[in-house]
Amino acid sequence: MGRITRPVRVVRIHDGVRGERPDRLAVEEPLELRVGGRPYALTMRTPGHDVELAHGWLHAEGAIGASGDVLRAQYCAGSVLDDETGTGVNSYNVLDLVLADGVTPPAERHTFTSSACGVCGADSIEALTKQGRWHLADDATTVGPDTLLQLPARLRQAQRAFEQTGGLHAAGLFTTDGEPMVVREDVGRHNAVDKVIGWAILDDRLPLRGAVLQVSGRLSFELVQKAYLAGVPIISAVSAPSSLAVATADSLGMTLAGFVRDTSLNVYSHPHRVT
Repeated sequence: MGRITRPVRVVRIHDGVRGERPDRLAVEEPLELRVGGRPYALTMRTPGHDVELAHGWLHAEGAIGASGDVLRAQYCAGSVLDDETGTGVNSYNVLDLVLADGVTPPAERHTFTSSACGVCGADSIEALTKQGRWHLADDATTVGPDTLLQLPARLRQAQRAFEQTGGLHAAGLFTTDGEPMVVREDVGRHNAVDKVIGWAILDDRLPLRGAVLQVSGRLSFELVQKAYLAGVPIISAVSAPSSLAVATADSLGMTLAGFVRDTSLNVYSHPHRVT
């Protein structure tokens, strides 16, 4: 799994019996995102699909709308000093993006984005509505409840690193027939969604009409925001949504399902799409 997981030795106590055994942990490392050489954000993420993450982040910040808005994405060499030689080596933890002419960089935040919750790109539902380019209320996508109930298991089947660590969130885009389009993992649920949307941007798939976004944890405003800006009509989670997530989805025409588990689910907004 490369830098995604890391082996460790643990002392396991089971039924009173103590023993040492190998284990694997999900890797969490910082990623500094720069635009034109200037630092803009620092996020804690699981290494892998960093270019997708950067595109998804820039899209959620309102800076880009298509793959052509980013001319180049490259890791910065010499971002860490080698203790023995004193020379710079590439940590693959600093990614610099060059935007196309006429593309405005995102607003500087000077804030740290943790793996637990990111920084929202809009301060209110009203501001988010103005930022969006797709009118979800006109999206006629529908999905059967049986299909929605299958998505958590299908997402889990694609989580290779989770099987080894048990410590990663996941997000996946699915067709309304339940077929996976892309699945990404990360220690941060917002990073996993950014990677998925970044993949869609790089593949020129926006808006994501006819797609369902399935996430492995709870649903926050931030995840609804990212999905809305990418034109996702249906978002589903195995856990609970927040009150602001539901209010935002309802206002923007998005179908939001939560507690999607086993044989039941709750539809919190625009239930007409779950047929």
